[in-house]
Amino acid sequence: MLIRKTLPEDVDTILNIFDTARQFMHATGNPTQWNANYPALEDLEPDIQNGNSYVCVENDKVVATFTLIIGDEPNYQLIENGSWRSEAPYGTVHRLASDGTTKGIARACFDFCKTQISYLRVDTHKDNQPMQACFKQNGFEECGIIYVSDGTPRIAYEFIRISE
Repeated sequence: MLIRKTLPEDVDTILNIFDTARQFMHATGNPTQWNANYPALEDLEPDIQNGNSYVCVENDKVVATFTLIIGDEPNYQLIENGSWRSEAPYGTVHRLASDGTTKGIARACFDFCKTQISYLRVDTHKDNQPMQACFKQNGFEECGIIYVSDGTPRIAYEFIRISE
């Protein structure tokens, strides 16, 4: 699987992938994490402009997308019911979504992100059981609760690559 930066011509495909992911979330008991207006074009465009948006390509087809932002995530300043294990520079993965046609998307995404920086932070809604399982399968540890900009809580996880 090829992972590359998002190109302007990928936008419509990514918006369709977001729709597919919303439907999957609803079908798996997570109806509120992503509403009909999120994520939207206005969330995607800055990620592309800042070079933080990526796509996963399989057989010349964009099958997934995610955002990797290296630097401080404002929503991660306050963590409750736990703590971050490190204050080292980190990357945050947001808006990981697939069109559902290809297996191994999350692993490919996280493996790629781990080559970019050794410390990653992620979060998800309490109802997003598939993503929570995915985080754990990919070496992330639960750290506590953070709050996103609308005030709703998210379970926070981190991955720290141990130097050999």
